[in-house]
Formats: sequence, structure tokens, C-alpha cells
Amino acid sequence: MKLRRVVVTGLGTVSPLGNDVPTTWDNAVNGVSGAGPITRFDSYLFKTQFACEVKGFDPLSSMDRRDMRKVDVDTHYGVASAVEAINDSGLDFEKVDCNRVGVIYGEGIGGITALEDEIRAYALNQESGPRFSPFIITKMISDMTAGIISIRYGLKGPNYVTTSACASSSNAIIDAYDQIRLGRADVIVAGGSEAAICHTGVGGFNAMHALSTRNDDPKGASRPFSKSRDGFVMAEGAATLILEEYEHAVARGARIYAEIAGTGLTADAYHITAPHPDGEGAYRVMKAALDEAGLDTEDVDYINVHGTSTYAGDISEAKAIRNLFGDHAYKLNISSTKSMTGHLLGAAGALEALLTVLSIKNGIVPPTINHAEGDDDPDIDYGMNFTFNKAQKREINVALSNTFGFGGHNASIAFKKVEG
Repeated sequence: MKLRRVVVTGLGTVSPLGNDVPTTWDNAVNGVSGAGPITRFDSYLFKTQFACEVKGFDPLSSMDRRDMRKVDVDTHYGVASAVEAINDSGLDFEKVDCNRVGVIYGEGIGGITALEDEIRAYALNQESGPRFSPFIITKMISDMTAGIISIRYGLKGPNYVTTSACASSSNAIIDAYDQIRLGRADVIVAGGSEAAICHTGVGGFNAMHALSTRNDDPKGASRPFSKSRDGFVMAEGAATLILEEYEHAVARGARIYAEIAGTGLTADAYHITAPHPDGEGAYRVMKAALDEAGLDTEDVDYINVHGTSTYAGDISEAKAIRNLFGDHAYKLNISSTKSMTGHLLGAAGALEALLTVLSIKNGIVPPTINHAEGDDDPDIDYGMNFTFNKAQKREINVALSNTFGFGGHNASIAFKKVEG
């Protein structure tokens, strides 16, 4: 069986850097941080009082009020980003076979804010009996974003959610890629959304000592590969990529951003939250993506790393890159866009894939901001180009997007430039 080629023909996002792709990309290139004091709830008793929130977003821009009430904020973000991506792609669903168009979306947590609100209301009103919203289930379950997008456009192909913690939306993109190249679909709306900036989300990660507590400097708090890092910055939002079979895209004259050349999936099989200290799983997942693509390590120009701004994660990924790429690790560019966007949890992979695709299209590597001092640990080799503090222009023919999740889930996607 001949495997089909898969390309990216549309992009959309609602992110801490902007509520559309042009604004998000412009802020990423210019090193703007999306962090600020938490406004979603009163966080004065929490160790962490800041996050990378979506700002000025109006869900009514993409959903009517009746439908908006039935789902959680994570779905509001996901639908808005999907609408932008579909419009960007130029797809006319009256002219394609919608039985072969699907939606695969990733979410790590789902409607946690709605669930938290409902449980709090129940606890305060137990004497009056168990009264719950008739929409609590549709707000809570993580597959609803994929379902709503499918219903809105009448898309009847593969439709489901992927959940693998912070690798969730990378898994969604990889699954979409496989569905298309195996001939099961022609187009997939793929991506991820998350909206977990709430008491439970922030409090839970605080209890794990995973979040930065740099309350006096939110914008400088996410600082991957820097000695003074103290944890990741929580974020929210969504990103969507339209994946399409190459000949299908060419036949309708679509603009092609990039091609997915190969993908990798591995497990650390080591610890529920910590990555393998030697980066063994990260090494294998990047190698798997390159092997599937038929590419050599020397072909890679840029890696958008997982780079969460945690000590264990930064060390592990840096070691994996150095061990896999050898001398070429000092010639390619590396950057963590989480230094600006924060960590979107289940939506992180989709947003970073989107930024990686734009890096290829525009020939610009977004920076890793907030770097002030090197690390004493010898495993952070500063001979490698971490693209600190300022974007760098560079022709990018091949780029990797890495995403790793609690539970030891690793995903890597190799994108390449499409000529012509």
C-alpha cells in the first residue's frame, strides 16, 4: 500500500499571545510574554498568582449564545481556533466529501472549570437536594470540542479526542496524519484546547511543586534552560491545524504551509511525572520521527522543544538532543516558545506545531525569552543554539516539534518545507 502525503493547509489559534494567528505569530517573533496576574479567580491564597491567560476573547465571535451555554470554556477556545483554521484553508465543505473529513482534537483535562463550579454549587446547596445543570456532562467531557466542530460543519469522518496529558494535541495531529496517509480520510481538523486556570488546576500543580512562584515577575517567570528557573507557567487556549492529503490540496489550489514528513511516539516507562533523566524516551521519539520521514539528523534546522522551564525536563531534553544529533546539535536552532506562551497543557503540542509550521513558512526561529544566566549543570551545553531572547532569521527546511506528557508520553512531529 502506497502511503499518501499529508500537508498543512490551514491554521487557527486562541492563545495567550493573541486571539488569532497573525497576532500570536507577531508576538512570538517579538518575544512578548503572555503572562500576568490571574483574573479567572481570586488567587491571593495560592503559591502561584499568575498565569498565561487568554485575553479579550469573545466566544460569541464563533458560537451563538445557546450553544455557548452547553459547553466549557475549553470548547469555546477550540471552536474559535477551528473556525479560523477552516476559513484560512479556503475549504468549501459543499464541494468536498464530508464523509472523508474528520475532527481529531486533543485535551489533557477537559471541562475542569465547569466541573469545579458545579461541585462547589452542590456543596453549598446540599439541603435542597442534588441539583445539577443539564449541561454539566457536555461541559465536562473532553470529546465535546471535536463533536461540536463536527456538528457545526457536518463533518462525518473520524471524530474523537486524544488524551495523553501534555502530549494530547500532538497525539491528535499524529493520529490525523495517520488517518489521511492510510487513506481513511482526505482532510482532518486537528488540534487541541485547554482551559484549566482555576482553583483545582493551579492548586493541583502547586501541590506538585510544578509551577513557578515568581509572583513579582510573571512575564519573566518562564525561563527554560536558565539557572534561575523555578517551574512552568500555566496557560490556556487552543490551536488548530487543517491536515489534508497532498493531491486533494493541490487539486483545489490550496495554500500549503508545510508537509508532515514523519512522526514518533514513545514512552519513558520511568515515572508518573518525571522524565527519564538521560532523555532516553525523548531521544527515541525524535529518532522515530526522523526515521519515518527518511531524514538524517543533519537535515534538521530547528527544534521547537518541549522546554517547560523545569529543571528535570530541561536537562532531559537537552541531553537527548545532544546525544541524538551529535555535532549537528551545535548547528541547528533550538527554542522554547513556552517561554512566551506558557504551558497550555493538552493544547501545547498543537500551538507549538502551529508556530513550528510558521517558522518554516517565514524563515524565522522564535526566541527563548527570559534567559539571563547559564546553568551550572554540565548537561545544559550552551554551545547549542537555544536562540535566547531574540528571534533569528534562518531558512528552515526541516523542523521538529517535541511534546512530552506526565505519564511518560512522548511525541515528536517532523515538518518540512514544500517547494513550489
